[in-house]
Amino acid sequence: MNIQFSKIGMLVSCLLLATGVVKSELLPTLAFESGNKAVEVANCWSFSEFDYKSDGQIIGKWCGVTVNVQSQEQINSNNWIKSPWIKPIAGNITFKAKLSKSLGKNQTRSIALYYIPYDAANITSGEGAPVVFPSSTIVLTGQTVQNISVPVPSGIVAGVYKIQIKFFGSGGSAEILIDDILIPATYYSDPSHNCLPVQPIVDADQDGVADAADQYPNDPYRAYNNYYPAQGFGTLVFEDSWPKKGDYDLNDVVVGYKINKVTNSNNEVVEVKAHFEMRASGANLKNGFGFQLDGIAPTKISSVTGYRRSTGSYVNDAANGLEQGQDYATCIVFDNFFNEMPNPGSGLGVNTEKAAPKVDYQTIDVILTFLNNGQAPAGGKVKLTDLTDAFNFFIIKNKQREVEIHLPGRVPTKLADQNLFNTGDDASASHGYYKTANNLPWGLNVVQSFAYPVEKAVVNEAYLHFIEWAQSSGVLYPDWFDNKEGYRESSKIYSK
Repeated sequence: MNIQFSKIGMLVSCLLLATGVVKSELLPTLAFESGNKAVEVANCWSFSEFDYKSDGQIIGKWCGVTVNVQSQEQINSNNWIKSPWIKPIAGNITFKAKLSKSLGKNQTRSIALYYIPYDAANITSGEGAPVVFPSSTIVLTGQTVQNISVPVPSGIVAGVYKIQIKFFGSGGSAEILIDDILIPATYYSDPSHNCLPVQPIVDADQDGVADAADQYPNDPYRAYNNYYPAQGFGTLVFEDSWPKKGDYDLNDVVVGYKINKVTNSNNEVVEVKAHFEMRASGANLKNGFGFQLDGIAPTKISSVTGYRRSTGSYVNDAANGLEQGQDYATCIVFDNFFNEMPNPGSGLGVNTEKAAPKVDYQTIDVILTFLNNGQAPAGGKVKLTDLTDAFNFFIIKNKQREVEIHLPGRVPTKLADQNLFNTGDDASASHGYYKTANNLPWGLNVVQSFAYPVEKAVVNEAYLHFIEWAQSSGVLYPDWFDNKEGYRESSKIYSK
């Protein structure tokens, strides 16, 4: 398991260890030269009955000074400094200290060090009970600067602690001045989270994505799911009479879909999991269904699984499961709708006549594995953005491989018969692929569940604003398929 930590600014200093060897470490320091206690508070230091003094009595212009030392017992002292949360390392805590004036008879001033363990149960401050350093009491004797060095207790090395410096004494009005505090430790506070300790980022598969955000925490090649549609299912509906309009009920092939584009930590596509739900076919024709990934070379995909084939299928599959002879990656999901969802014994097709028995939906799960999956991709890796508008769905009419019917404006595959365009009602040359002269399509992608027309009900008789939407290229009534008053003729919509 690899554990990473948030990067927080730290001060770099040099620590002179007891061995006399100079070693560079990341060290919390407090030299008071900011002249502003609020600066240190923002960096997670804390103070009680303590202030800054600018008379240059120790090092530099500024030092720290106690306010009104009154407690004779160190445990009850209200004069203290607390460090940020740290992870101590072996070495000595060092600082300089002196008194503001000489002490009189029976007057004392002392300093003691404590360590405070992290207690996760204390959700406010995280502080556990303070523990005094062994033999750490320092007695101050006068106005001469004392160089103080206290070993870090071996038991707290590499743990998560605060260091507390307490000031106490009795009699008189002498204050304690302190400067140049140096703690051998790694800074471990998070100022953005109430100065609590930095929370570890656990990354079990070491892919650079924290387990909390990784939807595949134990797989170094997968990190994120990217669903389309983001919620629920989309619906694809097709009219199979192209290049003629036919009965234009747009129910000859009805397929629900949900696509998951699985990516790695670099947002490169590892696999596509395409879930299809065959819902209805108001046709006599044995139609197939598939999709092309526009712009994606077949060589970028190592394998395809889950598609369905009839005996003696007209589809020629390559070794990786894509269709042979295509410029772009093309997957034929099924080659005959009725092989997967047979007619129930009455009515035309399946699930388009209310009087006929309802047939349960059938599902097909197709998985395309990309060469980004730990392998060296041919021609560059496929980014998630490369698939933003790549899915080009279509049906194949009645086992005639060259007769493809796509969504409006989408290009046919390399195997489509170009001679069929601009025949019948097709006006692709003037209006874009798979549109009539009135801008009507032969296929629709509704990015939600869609109640399609019953058999022989022209789509605009079921959805009363469909023609206005289509002829305006989607400007008018973009919500034409919603169940709003005046939008539908319910008797012409299949429901069961």
